[in-house]
Amino acid sequence: MLDKLKQIQTRFAEIETALSDPSIFAKQDEMKKLVAERKAILPLIEPIERFFKISDSIEEALLLEKETIDLELKSLAAEEIHLLTAEKEELYSVIQKLLIPKDPDDDKSVVVEIRAGTGGEEAALFAADLFRMYRMYAETHAFRLEMVGENPTDLGGYKEVSFLMEGNGAFGRMKYESGVHRVQRVPETESQGRIQTSAVTVAVLPQAEEVEITINPADIKIESCKSSGAGGQHVNKTESAVRITHLPTGMVVECQEERSQFKNKDKALKLLRTRLYQIKQKEQTDSIASTRKSQVGTGDRSEKIRTYHFPQSRVTDHRIGMTLYSLSSFLNGELDEMIDALAAADMAEKLTES
Repeated sequence: MLDKLKQIQTRFAEIETALSDPSIFAKQDEMKKLVAERKAILPLIEPIERFFKISDSIEEALLLEKETIDLELKSLAAEEIHLLTAEKEELYSVIQKLLIPKDPDDDKSVVVEIRAGTGGEEAALFAADLFRMYRMYAETHAFRLEMVGENPTDLGGYKEVSFLMEGNGAFGRMKYESGVHRVQRVPETESQGRIQTSAVTVAVLPQAEEVEITINPADIKIESCKSSGAGGQHVNKTESAVRITHLPTGMVVECQEERSQFKNKDKALKLLRTRLYQIKQKEQTDSIASTRKSQVGTGDRSEKIRTYHFPQSRVTDHRIGMTLYSLSSFLNGELDEMIDALAAADMAEKLTES
């Protein structure tokens, strides 16, 4: 452990030296990596320096206690050792938590895809409720929300809707939302007052940067087509919608939210890059033999993660067994209490394993 802490100090000094060299500005990719590494290490530096300083003070106090014959000095040294040891143990705990590898995607923006599952029109209506919930959550955290695509229904629901949520730390907050969201309520279309259970799937993907996923222009086919939707002067009159096919994988992405074909193409490329990055991530994860199966944040869309029970005004997260009786405010974007609890459970599990 001590060797590891000293290595971190040494590496931080190396990064500081490298970033102070004017020639680094000509190497933008390398500078970006060094800045990111520095940001990851920085929270550790002060606790580590304090840890070593306390360790030295404890050694000095132990030596004084051993060598002095003055009873008052011995008592003072013993008291100092007790206080410093308690502080050292607390710092050790803090450093342990900081040493847990941070998800490198946590600071990224995200692509969120919501799809109606079982439940027909009721599932589509709940997909619209979830979209509104995330939109309000984005507003309270100063994340910028930008539409990518939508397939609305006549009653105001969505068969599917996807959007970008841009802002530092968006994935770190939203990643716990990936999975199956179950709703139990009396549908607007139900005349007998019977409770129906429906499901909606949510996928949360970290947005890939261009330096992480490079797309060969020869590997994609770009087509323009007319927008489709709920009508209006623009719809179906100009070919502003864009469809991109990634030939090696057969993956198809579409965007029709903007009136500008250029903007739609840019959004579609972002979405394609993000999905290819997800495939790359999965391949890397599958290649690593690991016995860990996290209770939180697996991102498995087949996993029922949460139930929204309208008759009892409660929302229950099944991964941590947490229930809140504030469904209305939750659907108004007040998700932090639940997300904080999920993040804490994730941290606790990682600490146990480490």
